[in-house]
Amino acid sequence: MRAHFLQHVPFEGLGAIKPWLKTTGYALSATKFFESSFLPDPSDIDLLIVMGGPMSVNDEKLYPWLIQEKEFVQQTISADIPVLGICLGAQIIASSLGARIYQNKYSEIGWFQVEGCVTSGDNLFTFPSAIDVFHWHGETFDLPKGAVHLARSRGCEYQAFQYGKSVIGLQFHLETTPESAKDIINHCREELVDLKYVQSESALLAATAAQYVTSPKVLVKSILTVA
Repeated sequence: MRAHFLQHVPFEGLGAIKPWLKTTGYALSATKFFESSFLPDPSDIDLLIVMGGPMSVNDEKLYPWLIQEKEFVQQTISADIPVLGICLGAQIIASSLGARIYQNKYSEIGWFQVEGCVTSGDNLFTFPSAIDVFHWHGETFDLPKGAVHLARSRGCEYQAFQYGKSVIGLQFHLETTPESAKDIINHCREELVDLKYVQSESALLAATAAQYVTSPKVLVKSILTVA
């Protein structure tokens, strides 16, 4: 089995996803757009993971590879290959499915609760009724046509969706580890301003061990759903 991931900046990598993939037996490959925009043939991979990043899906003039990336994600979905998108990755999936990406009413940066809004369904990922997760986003998306709304928060209506049986988009970061939280803070500290759903650096780093353990467990379940 081969898992391929799309990485947009050096400081937003696989985090807690990587050890699970390795122990499950996946061979890993990557397209790191800050180094190269080379993409594999979708038929050569068994799972695609699209990571986060500080840019907007709409920044095609600044990052021309976004056009190629969205086309690749669309081709992968059309080929019935499982796809998991995280934050920017979820927005890229939504955009590739024809949904609008735009500025959310609130920026969400910090540990905030997300609530599941689907209890059951055939081939659907059953999201927890409530879980504290790590957020870092200012934009959001409309629900893609044909997708199922999986989760919401007080600051953002569309936090997670599933398209078909093997595509999941998560607006938040279940893959976060203490190390990856520090990395994104170090590179994006200027976004930590005094707003309703933006926590301070100290609050971001005060997350409990239980929060870091619970998120990967949910993430593994979501990966198992698509894979």
